[in-house]
Amino acid sequence: MASLDKILVAKLKEHSRLSGEDVAMIRSFSHSVRELAPNEDFIRQGDDPHVSAVVMSGWVARYHLLPNGPRQYLSFHMAGDWPDAQAIFLDRMDHAVCAIGAAQVASIPHKEIVRAFELRPSIGFAIWRETLIDAAIFREAITNNSARSKPAGMAHLFCELFYRARASGLARENELPLPISLPQLGETLGMAIATVNRTLSELRASRTMDFRTGLLTVRDWPKLRAIGQFDPGYLHLKRPPR
Repeated sequence: MASLDKILVAKLKEHSRLSGEDVAMIRSFSHSVRELAPNEDFIRQGDDPHVSAVVMSGWVARYHLLPNGPRQYLSFHMAGDWPDAQAIFLDRMDHAVCAIGAAQVASIPHKEIVRAFELRPSIGFAIWRETLIDAAIFREAITNNSARSKPAGMAHLFCELFYRARASGLARENELPLPISLPQLGETLGMAIATVNRTLSELRASRTMDFRTGLLTVRDWPKLRAIGQFDPGYLHLKRPPR
């Protein structure tokens, strides 16, 4: 597995410019590494954290926990992502983050990140841009759940995750290991499990993709993009994957 600094620098360089001095500052961050079991929380709603976590391996999910128990998944994050960068600027977390499948995260003290902002403002701009891209992903999630048809919303989600994984070098050809369960897919897209199964069947019948036992297979990328109305401009990648 690559080191934290290599993973984090590669991720930030997807959308921001970093100088040699910026990279050296990132390499100086102290951190602790934590192994997560499937569905284990590492950020809880209401926490007042003093560290921020970078995903080292596996997948994690941001979610809201409603008072009566159900979850609304808001976004999914892979190696290199910084799913709680907002915690640097907020006193109290209004959402939780958990592993989906086994995952590993590295936690960096906020005081070191803030010091980097002061000494190397370009690092602060890059991390702020990371949070803005997260916000763009949230906006697409709202559109998926409100304005797009069920097949379009599901296709858009699969397109987004596949596209981001390709940009990070985590997708194999036309396949992406994706340990999202069908109930979690429903809790992301606001669908009952019967609707999830029916929508998946519809997408499979279009011969654009398949999703079974934690593996997403993209069979016709242009057509899947068209179904999902997927325009990756909101991800603001400097070097979009081919």
